[in-house]
Amino acid sequence: MTSLKDIPDAVKWRLAADCAGKLPAMYDHAFRRVIGDRYDEIEQEIWMELSRTVSDIARELSLPSRNARELAETIRIIQIILFGPDYKSESLEVSDNGSVIIVRHCPLLDRGYAVTRTTEFTFHKCLALTLTAVPLLNKNYTARYVRTMCTGDRQCEVKIEISNPAEKSLGKSKS
Repeated sequence: MTSLKDIPDAVKWRLAADCAGKLPAMYDHAFRRVIGDRYDEIEQEIWMELSRTVSDIARELSLPSRNARELAETIRIIQIILFGPDYKSESLEVSDNGSVIIVRHCPLLDRGYAVTRTTEFTFHKCLALTLTAVPLLNKNYTARYVRTMCTGDRQCEVKIEISNPAEKSLGKSKS
């Protein structure tokens, strides 16, 4: 008889990530038919709440978030934890106050497509999670999507930058 301890951690992680990656698409598929267009609004609230988990994980693991480079790397690490080892990304520093997360493979997108045969609804989930998580980790920063695979781009690019740079450089930030 095989016990849980006999199953390699990498296999357990892959299976858990596969299941977690399919759940959003399964809920979308089941509830969108009943709720209709209001589903996106409701779901975004859930993903925004999930961003608090991102903040909790960062705190528990003592992941840094003092500047854009640290924020990008922290978000990237946590996305791998949440979405599994198939999540392929890198973070790049582009300026003193700016970084970019490049996503080359997104299991959430792949698994969602496997369930629903569309990528149409994936963007709203990721958008709500990331745009809410960044200022929760550091209130002086914001994120915006430059490119997205769910809308047909080759890769996702999420730019993390200081909020309202002109105001920050004048020392008028609301700290």
